[in-house]
Amino acid sequence: MMTFAHFSDAHLGPLPDMSFRELLSKRVTGYVNWQRNRRKQLFGNTLELLIEDMLDKNPDHVALTGDLVNLATNTEIEAAEVWLRSFADPSLVSVVPGNHDAYVPGAINRAYAAWKPWMTGDEGRLDDHDFPYVRIRGKLAIIGLSTATATPPFMASGYFGAGQARRFANVARKLGEQGLFRIVMIHHPPIRGATANYKRMIGIRRFAAALHLGGAELVLHGHTHLNTLYWLPGPSGASVPVVGVASASQGHGGHKPPAAYNLFQISGEPGDWRIEHQQHRLNEASDGFALAHSAVLSAPAAPEKRRLRRR
Repeated sequence: MMTFAHFSDAHLGPLPDMSFRELLSKRVTGYVNWQRNRRKQLFGNTLELLIEDMLDKNPDHVALTGDLVNLATNTEIEAAEVWLRSFADPSLVSVVPGNHDAYVPGAINRAYAAWKPWMTGDEGRLDDHDFPYVRIRGKLAIIGLSTATATPPFMASGYFGAGQARRFANVARKLGEQGLFRIVMIHHPPIRGATANYKRMIGIRRFAAALHLGGAELVLHGHTHLNTLYWLPGPSGASVPVVGVASASQGHGGHKPPAAYNLFQISGEPGDWRIEHQQHRLNEASDGFALAHSAVLSAPAAPEKRRLRRR
């Protein structure tokens, strides 16, 4: 049995001092949003408590599905690299970027360069935009995808293009033929209606087609700041669980659920995999994390959308 942890949307803060020039862009809207909302909701030592509790569970590998930063300034990107190095050996933690990591044109290139050790497959990368990347850890095959792209003000959408879809389908199929348990990491939920139109993933049909052709056993995402469970059809009528998670920095009192992380215990063999899912959530006292939900991920009779009940 292997244990796999998943968290997302760290939104590392606080915001650094910003020049007038830096604010002459989409960043000005994000800056206002941070001052009015996010800095009140993403506060305290919640993220530190989450990391501590998660690592105490001794996972074999950890997935971080994007939005490490807020406005993708150079200072934030560099600080995120320092933060990653403080707790995450690159061989033990896999990262994919989110829309906030690509907040303005050019930012994602700097993020790719700074966080490359955590976004590189076992065979290295041909360039900084070489997605998907693949890491194999025991029976697990971790597939990192990118939907990160700069968008206009008041937009937070992602993009999953045809080229990446073809590469994903081919890679996933080959890994499946090797008898590996395939875990797909992506920031935006690849589910129609999972989020507002201005936050959606462009390319949902491409992803669904690639998943149906190539297959996978588990898909993990962030972006919505919600604890969710959906299902998508895989090859031969199999249903693939698609699991989202709340922001790792969210405290109590906001309109989104408090911080959480997912823990998956994976056992079995090809054709007979077993996934035990635990959701650990910030407790009411905001001084630690407690088990909030536990279940075996068994596919429903027909693909359907489900959201984990808030408690």
